[in-house]
Amino acid sequence: MSDIEELKELLSVPRKIVITTHQRPDGDAMGSSLALYHYLKENNHHPTVISPTEYPSFLCWMPGNDSVVIYEKEPKRCTQIVEESELIFCADFNKLERLDVLGNIIEASSAIKVLIDHHLEPNDFATFTFWSAQACSTAELVYDFIVRMGDKNVISKDIATCIYAGILTDTDRFRIPSTSPLVHRIAAELLELGINHTMIYEEVYETFSESRLRFFGFCIREKMQINKELKTGIISLETDDLKKFHIQTGDTEGLVNYPLWIKGIRLSVLIIQRPDGVKLSFRSKGDFDVNELANKNFKGGGHRNAAGGKSLLSVAETREQLISILAPLKKQLNP
Repeated sequence: MSDIEELKELLSVPRKIVITTHQRPDGDAMGSSLALYHYLKENNHHPTVISPTEYPSFLCWMPGNDSVVIYEKEPKRCTQIVEESELIFCADFNKLERLDVLGNIIEASSAIKVLIDHHLEPNDFATFTFWSAQACSTAELVYDFIVRMGDKNVISKDIATCIYAGILTDTDRFRIPSTSPLVHRIAAELLELGINHTMIYEEVYETFSESRLRFFGFCIREKMQINKELKTGIISLETDDLKKFHIQTGDTEGLVNYPLWIKGIRLSVLIIQRPDGVKLSFRSKGDFDVNELANKNFKGGGHRNAAGGKSLLSVAETREQLISILAPLKKQLNP
């Protein structure tokens, strides 16, 4: 019996199900999770979406958002929900450590685990795995999962809206290399279901607060450094920079992409001081592999052209360390 047939059998009766994703969820994480939520509800299950942390306000418009439970706000309630669950859907992450404490609780759970993800090198923690690094987003894989379950006719406007939001954000508006012809065909089918793609775009990309927009201007003017020799742009942010503009969860989303708008720049890095340490976001053009860079040097990973990492050093020290790591890679950055 195939995985999909076995899972169909398990889901043939109502189940208590948890859907979870990584810390500080992005559009793909929330879009995928909420699409699964609506799909499972349509099939008479009892799903609960648990996010390890809060997420950006520009994602809170999604259908089903009001039902999401935040672990960092309600740890006891979330723990109980996990303990009572029969299945746990893990969306848009490849390692349980990406959930921090919640990951330990899920690992200890006896519930059947289902992984749907497109990040490289997933850990082997799930009973069922629906994974492809070639997919543009986890939302694409959620769509494929529903179709493979024989439930394409179940895809409602709410499900379609959440899937489209996930695809839109993880393809950076349909522009990254993994945006295949299939992705555009899926998007067309979602449009045919009556989604309001203009509204989705506006909610995600055109709802900046004034302080967030001024913050982006400050970062580009004062905090961005361009190394032409290494074809690299680096934005470095300290805690005081964030406090000055009253930065909230998700307000730095998309900032790392801006140096790549400069002609000739092939690598962009955002280095930012967070309460739990210095975090790095990497974006690249072409064949320069930031997943390998993050994995080898900053205990992170992700995709070839988009990855994240962390550092135990200060922001300034991390920047200097990064430049020293990139120096021997000059030929790769100058193909």
